[in-house]
Parts: sequence; structure tokens; C-alpha cells
Amino acid sequence: MNAPLSLAAFVRLPPVLRAEFVDGLAAGIDAVAETAAPTHRFLRYQWFAGAIAAYGGHPRTLSVAEDGVPVLALPFVGLGPGVLRLSAVPGSYWPFRSFPVADGVTPPAFEAALAVLARAVNGLRIGPVYDGDPAADGLIAAARARGWVALDRFVAESWLLEMGEDFPRGSTLRKNRFHEKHLAAHGALDWRFLAGADWPAAFADLASIERRSWIAARTDGRDAKFTDDGHGAFWAAAAGDPVLAAMFRAALLTVDGAPAAFSFDLDAGALRYAIANSYDPAFAKHSPGKLLYYRNLVAAKADGTERIDWGAGDSGYKQVIGAERGPAIRDWLLLRPGLPALLGPLIGRWWRRSGQGG
Repeated sequence: MNAPLSLAAFVRLPPVLRAEFVDGLAAGIDAVAETAAPTHRFLRYQWFAGAIAAYGGHPRTLSVAEDGVPVLALPFVGLGPGVLRLSAVPGSYWPFRSFPVADGVTPPAFEAALAVLARAVNGLRIGPVYDGDPAADGLIAAARARGWVALDRFVAESWLLEMGEDFPRGSTLRKNRFHEKHLAAHGALDWRFLAGADWPAAFADLASIERRSWIAARTDGRDAKFTDDGHGAFWAAAAGDPVLAAMFRAALLTVDGAPAAFSFDLDAGALRYAIANSYDPAFAKHSPGKLLYYRNLVAAKADGTERIDWGAGDSGYKQVIGAERGPAIRDWLLLRPGLPALLGPLIGRWWRRSGQGG
């Protein structure tokens, strides 16, 4: 009688990787997003569909499966003149523009993706993304190993707030209550928290505040997040996915029923991305934005949020609240081997001078 063989006696075969293109957005994007790191699970099908609807472009998706299980989904759209064969990952600039990969995905999956990508594009823009982004870092490392040129341009520093046991200080909350009493002289105050089923209808209140804010007074308004002539179409479309809508949070202050200040965030596990905040300058003397945001932070901490990612810009008030400098935010341009890579030094000078892009 033959003795049974132990598992150690068998040669473990490497996983079978399959990379393929889909014209349009692949249905499997959600399957990959659901296995991504918690910080990246918002990178779902409807996130990219919202970007296409709001900003245009004809999408294609490069998908990689490992032993039949989807582990990488890279949507991309054309960038610049078609003759250049450049592409970019679509999405929102806030909190970042990346693509989903399964948590713990191995280098061969990125290598398989690049082998197929090189036949379709001369270059790919990824970003803005944070240093340490698992999808961007994995693809960049594999690209460099295969002779691609990876060009980066610095966008900004990020700011992070760790909400420890002593946050916020009691003295700060007492001062805020004092200012709230003075703000109440303008009318009845109502502090509300919005989520889930409130979207997309509640975006109208946020947009009404933006239309009266500094962004409307000092700019052309195109950077507003929720107005029709800003980025409102993207957020409304993204909220069509109930999973994404459940991640969207907002704190809203009304004075005598009229929207006066808001703070809008995206929850990603124990991390909360601060996307936008604004207030009606008619109440600026009493700092309604700050008062609302402290209430928002207290509520977030009670819900289990441990860290606030404030992204870039406005470092002054963020540091006052307790934020510290986080990872750098960069845009990346990957150029495939051959002529595009040979032109890398020339393209790199233009790329880095071009600064923050849309």
C-alpha cells in the first residue's frame, strides 16, 4: 500500500495571471474595490462613472485576475491629443485619483498589467496620489523594473489629525460654546449631520452656501465642489451608488432654517477624508465654520474615527486644531519603453513646471 503524500511533497505552481482590456468601465471594479485597503474602498465603479459623466472621456478598463479572482482594475481615459496615445486615471481630485487593487496584491499582477498597457498607451497619468499609495507605488515600481520612465511632480503636502484621548480640549469647547451664544443672536441654530439617504438631495444646501462663500466672490467658481458650474455633477452621480452614499458625511449648520456652514467628508474605516467646508460670510465674525467643524470632529470621534486626513492647503487653521504634516501629494506620468521613455528628460521638464493640474 502506498503511503499518502504530504502537501510539502507537491510543487506549488505560481498563480495564473490574466490581464485583459474592457471597452468601458468593467463591472468587476467593485469586486476589486471591496478587497482593497479600507482607505481605498471608495474607488468603486460609480466613482469612476461619476467622473466620466462630469468630466467626459471614453473609458477603458485594464483588469488583472489571479487564479480567476480580480485583483486589479485600472480605468483610464484619453489625455490630450489622440495621436500622443496618452491616458489618465479618471476620478475626483479629492481626496486623490487612484485605482483599486486588492489588499496585499503581489508585484506579478502589476507586471501583467504593464505588459498589456504598453500595447495600448504611450503614457499614463496617475494622480494626484499620496506617497505610499498602494496602487500607484506598485505600478511605478513594476514600470521602472520594465524600462518605463516614471516622472513625478509635487502637488502639495498633506495634513493629518490624530484624534487622541485628549482631543478636543475642554477649554476649546468652552470657548466654542461662548461663540455659539453670540452666533445665536442671528437666529435659531440647528446643527445637523447628513449621511446615506440624505444624498444627493442634500447637496443643494451645500451648494447654496458655496454660492455665497469666498469661492464665489474671489474666483470663477469652477473649484466649488457642489454647484452646477463646479463639481456638483460628479458628487451627485457618485452618490447614486448606495455604498458610496453611505461613506459620504456632512455636518450642516442652519441659522433660522437657512444653510450657513457645512463640512463634507468621506469615511474610509477609521480614517475620514475631509473633502470640503465653507460658510456664509455674513456670519464670519463668529467663525461658524470652525464651530461646526469642532462639532463634526467630536461626532466623528464618537463614531470611531481615529484620524482626519485634511488633504492639502490652508495649513494655518489645520495646525491650530492639531494637524501635522503628512505624506506628500504628487502627480505621476509613466512613459513606456521606446521613444516615449527616450523623450522622458524633455517631457519631465515640462511636466514638473506645469504644477498642479486638474
